[in-house]
Amino acid sequence: MSRTGQMPRRPVDADRVSPPAEPAGFTPTSLPIDPSLVAHDMGDLASRVRSLMALQQQRVLQLPLGGRFFDIIVTASGPQAYAALKVMDGIQHTGDERADACGPVIEDPQRSWLIWLVPPGTSEQWAPHRYATCLGQPHRLALPAMTSAEPPGPYWLRPCRGDRLVPPTALRPLLDQFQPSPAPHETLLGSVLSTIA
Repeated sequence: MSRTGQMPRRPVDADRVSPPAEPAGFTPTSLPIDPSLVAHDMGDLASRVRSLMALQQQRVLQLPLGGRFFDIIVTASGPQAYAALKVMDGIQHTGDERADACGPVIEDPQRSWLIWLVPPGTSEQWAPHRYATCLGQPHRLALPAMTSAEPPGPYWLRPCRGDRLVPPTALRPLLDQFQPSPAPHETLLGSVLSTIA
């Protein structure tokens, strides 16, 4: 049962003078840490946290593909790819959200690529495709700053949001349908991903 009345208040003298507070004191301490007790993946975790902080501070950063983040599917850009993107907007649209509901997509206008961010592990299940290349570990990807939403340079054609990636099972038939080409060659792609920004 909820109460809607106000709680009683203690009267306070408006002219009351509070005594000065004692200065806070902090004693620096040094604790030895045995490296063998630190989880083996903590260094990688710290590196990823620093990278994410850099992204929030509007700097370009590099992230390793796979792991707990994402893999990527890379296609040519152009009218066919944009048509697939529009259909994906409709597939991923829910409720009253904005119309560009597709998961995160980076456009690299210099190389005429679209880079679709898909769930980690996709590259292990992705069969070769005529119009797309899928990459995961051990490659790295340079991400544009969060505020980059137009050229020059790589930018977020669809924003990076925490609640979705692009579903590869929905994307693959769209690539068959719209046939964006030419698909980037895997060897070339892997060599330049970390430098696209």
